[in-house]
Amino acid sequence: MHEVIWHGRGGQGVVLAAQILAESAYMQGFKGVTSAPTFGPERRGAPLTASTKISETPIRTFAQIEYADIAVVLDPSLLKVINILGSLRPGGLIVVNTPLKAEDAGIDGGHPVAVVDGAGIAFRHHLIKEGAPMVNTPLLGAFARAANLVFLEYIEKGLKWKLSSTVLANNLSALRDAYEATRGPGLEN
Repeated sequence: MHEVIWHGRGGQGVVLAAQILAESAYMQGFKGVTSAPTFGPERRGAPLTASTKISETPIRTFAQIEYADIAVVLDPSLLKVINILGSLRPGGLIVVNTPLKAEDAGIDGGHPVAVVDGAGIAFRHHLIKEGAPMVNTPLLGAFARAANLVFLEYIEKGLKWKLSSTVLANNLSALRDAYEATRGPGLEN
């Protein structure tokens, strides 16, 4: 089983990204998929997590993720306030929304780090809500490239399943741009 933990802030689409990834994995043929939010105080801007589990076989346990294989960080400021590495297995992949290079992202601990300027991509594709960039779609593109688990074409199908036609085109183009712009170990730089 592959376990993914999403770290973000309320209003960034963290829960929606976890759901789209689960649906996309199911469309790709994975037999076991789940997604679940973990809420503290529910307010815009508050740190929150969501999780996605993906398995070749049906999932029979629905406990919270204790240690994920992959952490996706939608807000890089969370790296300073939350112990992201504490919820990640040794050697687990970290995908971060940042304009910095992977080696400059400030993440130690022997984890491979993939980066994408999700905020910049969101602004370019007009994915803005109340003045803030919606980075969940760009981070789904970065996840597809860095994790090589759920393929881009299925995440596109997941977006088509979940989003309205009025926002779909911009999200699809942002997804593809983020996929191409993602940098990290084993990826073309």
